[in-house]
Amino acid sequence: MTFELFVAGRYLRAKRKEKFISLVTSLSVCGVAVGAAALVVAMAINNGVQLSLQRYLSGAMSHVSLLQKERGFGIENWRTFLEQFEGVDHVAAVAPALYGEVMLSSARSRGAILKGIDPDRETDVAGLLSNLREGSLEDLRRPGDFPGIILGESLADYVGARLDALITVINPLGEPTPYGFIPVRKRFRVAGIARSGYWEYDSRWAFASLEATQQALNVGDVINAVEFKLDDVSRTSEVRRELETLAGKEFAATTWEERNEPLMQALQVEKLVTTVTIGLIMLVAALNILTSLVMIVMEKSKDIAILKSMGAGTRQIRRIFVWQGLLIGLAGTVAGLILGHGLAWVCESYKLIALDQEVYGLAYVPFAPEPLDAVIVAAVAMLTSYLTTIYPSGSAARLVPVEVLRYE
Repeated sequence: MTFELFVAGRYLRAKRKEKFISLVTSLSVCGVAVGAAALVVAMAINNGVQLSLQRYLSGAMSHVSLLQKERGFGIENWRTFLEQFEGVDHVAAVAPALYGEVMLSSARSRGAILKGIDPDRETDVAGLLSNLREGSLEDLRRPGDFPGIILGESLADYVGARLDALITVINPLGEPTPYGFIPVRKRFRVAGIARSGYWEYDSRWAFASLEATQQALNVGDVINAVEFKLDDVSRTSEVRRELETLAGKEFAATTWEERNEPLMQALQVEKLVTTVTIGLIMLVAALNILTSLVMIVMEKSKDIAILKSMGAGTRQIRRIFVWQGLLIGLAGTVAGLILGHGLAWVCESYKLIALDQEVYGLAYVPFAPEPLDAVIVAAVAMLTSYLTTIYPSGSAARLVPVEVLRYE
């Protein structure tokens, strides 16, 4: 242990005549701890929300979707069209899809997105239907008078549909007539209830076989999207360009990141704003450290003069109070990191903070603290603590022993 560090530690441990100085020092440690813990928790929430949404979005939907640039009557001869993409590098699976906006009616009615799928291929491309709360994907093709349909959990609860219940799918733009479009109604049997954990999917999406969806939307044997799953998500841009080249100028490919770009950008901005806002707590803690060190310098002026008289150099005196500030910052930072990570673990393990899924899309606040964030928080806290030592350590170093000890 160096001389400066030893003296700094003794100054912090020693019982002072002025109890107020000890109180300010303790408050400084608490301030740094609270600031570090708040930053850890805030960054853990932002990381948790971002990772949860990315997991839901990338797992529930295809990595790349191929669509027509201009909305037409759909892709005809789609079976042959799909074959040309089978050998593309990094394409792990290909599946057809037919999307349409409909109205679902049972005990109550709600608008929904009906997706026509090939049950044999759908789970290879998107994971939304991999684990159903009730029913099974195979029930979509179960023989009967009514075709099967799978509803999102929140959608099924809202319209009052249960497994094997009958539900009416209404296509507002159904039959064209000289007087306009007449809605087309088709009865479906609920074959399954899907739960993704993401409210946007669970409250708005419904799934049926391609044939049943084509009948409900009153279209021929066509699709309006080709979906792809990649074996390497980092190759998305490269694969996208190749798919567009093979498909031709009439088609454009979009990735799951592009389809959710506004959401991801909003999360990044929110993380920055939250970090800056809560970082002001660190500034308050830094001011407490500055106040504490200034008061210690005033209290220890005679001790500083004696140390200088005994041969302590200006740099040594300066380093004593730099070490004091760093020790206060270190104690608060360690306590804050432990407190912040402990709170994050408890809240994540027991799902203590519930959310309104209709507003936030998630059932509870997820926490995902990352080691890099802890390093950043610790570095910022220690840097702030160091900066606050510059003025008081300089004041201590400039003390003149003769003036301080003149009347002693």
